[in-house]
Amino acid sequence: MDYIQHLRSMVGHEKVIMVVAGAMILDNDNRLLLQLRTDSESWGLPGGFMDINESVQETARREVLEETGLILREMSLFGIYSGPDKGKTFDNGDQVSPVQILFRCHDYEGELRGSDESIETAFFSLYALPDQLFIEHKQMINDLITGKEQPIIG
Repeated sequence: MDYIQHLRSMVGHEKVIMVVAGAMILDNDNRLLLQLRTDSESWGLPGGFMDINESVQETARREVLEETGLILREMSLFGIYSGPDKGKTFDNGDQVSPVQILFRCHDYEGELRGSDESIETAFFSLYALPDQLFIEHKQMINDLITGKEQPIIG
C-alpha cells in the first residue's frame, strides 16, 4: 500500500496537507515542457505527490522521469505555492491542501515519451501555449512569463 492509500485508510476523505513537487523544464529555445495529462485531458507541468523518505528534489526528478522520460540534472527553486485558494477536492471526494514546490530546470537528458499519466509531452513557446492549460498551473506559468522575482513564496 502506498503512502496516500495508507493515509486515506485512516482519515477517509478529510482534508490533508500534501506536498507536491514538479518542474518547469525549458529547452535551449526557452520553450516550456508541458504534458497532456490523462486525468484532466489538459496541458500542465510534470510533477506529483511526494513519497515518504523522499526529498522535494527527488520527488520532482522522479515524477518528471515517470511522466516525460527526462532525467533532470541541475535545478533551481522557482517557487512554493500554498494557501486556501490551492485546496482541491478530487472526483473520489478526497480533499487536499497542497504545498506545491516548483523547480526550474534547463539541464536535462533523455528522450520525451508519454506514460500512463501523460497522453503527450511537448515543448511550447511561452507565447504560444495550448488553450487547455491545467487550471492549477496557470498562475505558475504566468509567473514565469511575467518574470516574477524568484523564488516565489505564495
